Amino acid sequence: MKKKEAKKKIQWQQYIAVAFFMLIGAVCGVLMAQYVDKNAKPGTSGWENLFSLACLFVGMYVAIFIQLIIHEAGHLVFGLLSGYKFSSFRIFSFMWVKENEKVRLRRLSIAGTGGQCLMSPPDMKDGKIPLVLYNLGGSLMNVIASALFFVLYILTKGTPILSTMLLMCAIVGVGIAIMNGLPMRLGTVDNDGYNAFSLTRNSEAMRSFWIQMKVNEQLAKGVRLKDMPDEWFTVPSDEAMKNSMVVVMGIFACNRLMDRQEFQEADKLMEHIMNIESGMVGLHRSLMVCDRMYIEMISENRKEIIDEMLTKEQKQFMKQMKKFPSVLRTEYAFALLHNKERENAEKIKTLFEKCAKSYPYQNDVESERELMKLAEGKA
Repeated sequence: MKKKEAKKKIQWQQYIAVAFFMLIGAVCGVLMAQYVDKNAKPGTSGWENLFSLACLFVGMYVAIFIQLIIHEAGHLVFGLLSGYKFSSFRIFSFMWVKENEKVRLRRLSIAGTGGQCLMSPPDMKDGKIPLVLYNLGGSLMNVIASALFFVLYILTKGTPILSTMLLMCAIVGVGIAIMNGLPMRLGTVDNDGYNAFSLTRNSEAMRSFWIQMKVNEQLAKGVRLKDMPDEWFTVPSDEAMKNSMVVVMGIFACNRLMDRQEFQEADKLMEHIMNIESGMVGLHRSLMVCDRMYIEMISENRKEIIDEMLTKEQKQFMKQMKKFPSVLRTEYAFALLHNKERENAEKIKTLFEKCAKSYPYQNDVESERELMKLAEGKA
């Protein structure tokens, strides 16, 4: 019952987010219409007005892109001010990662996110680390930028098309700041406000956050999960895993068991975490289903079990994450072992190798290659 209520709450928050962004789009649409209405000159053709509208429409998407960069830059700036060190910076699928003291361009897409700035945290002192500014830095920077865009809008009123675009930049920035700063669970991920709220109320969540950042730091250095310190992968209690940040420790423990190829233990733990009331976000749940499908296919390979896991929502998720290594590994095993389609499996393997070249964490790629080779041995 509680799980159903929590799911409904998340769905309502998703609806609110969609409605809010639709409202921002509607406001920008009104601004475009007002621009055409006020600046249409006698004898102006419809094509000229249409061209102006098209420019403003493109300008709205440019505004979104600019504010996304500003948002992630805010995490970076306020993170550095809080004692964090740069690890990676992603906008859409373009990701700059620090590898062996050099910053390299890689590719990574994560469903439900437009970008992400990950940093290496300072050492914990008395069980605490600075986290509010880092988590809310993106929204703060959006607000600052929006204020600046609004001032520029006032100063450029003599150039209508430019001032309209600047006003849209200000509106979009405020929208992104609210949707990221106001604590919300958006289905696949939790937003920055929810993370900051969750962390400040729970010392165990704060430690989990620190470990997550340290794990990411080690991944960027080429260290595999199975080779990281054991104490980072202690499974929290069921009660503690009701917190969305703490449950990630349980998820990491599952991922580490997969890397060690301890499949029975991994499946048992994943089944447990998926069945308890927890704060696990949709992204992690769907990736966990991929791992459980793989384990089933290399073991008993029961059609009814796999069909039960491969729901409409899971298929949609795997389509969205079609270039993610563990999803491709599962797709490969599905084609090879479940559908007995070796030709299709080879196409998936080729895609995997293509995506692997630009994937930021080559240690993950190495682990997934081993799992694909294991699936080949079962064919």
